[in-house]
Amino acid sequence: MHHDESIERFYTTTAWRKARAAALKEHDGLCQLCLAKGLIEPAVHVHHKIHLTPDNLNDPMIALDTSNLMALCEACHAEQHRTKRWRCDALGHVTL
Repeated sequence: MHHDESIERFYTTTAWRKARAAALKEHDGLCQLCLAKGLIEPAVHVHHKIHLTPDNLNDPMIALDTSNLMALCEACHAEQHRTKRWRCDALGHVTL
């Protein structure tokens, strides 16, 4: 997951839990990237558009502001991090 302990701790804070819940609520619990393709998928992750680093972790506009957060499904979140061998194509179908 994350390699910096300060970032790991951040994701356990009440402030993060509130920001995460606000981002999910703002997008009706749906994946923003799938929705843009006309697909309806539940969001299970909240992703930082500008990735967190130890240098920007204490900047609330990056760490907690919903304008820097995206509600994403599992597949789209993996694509953002490229942690999986599969991807979503333009129609939202999972491909290897």
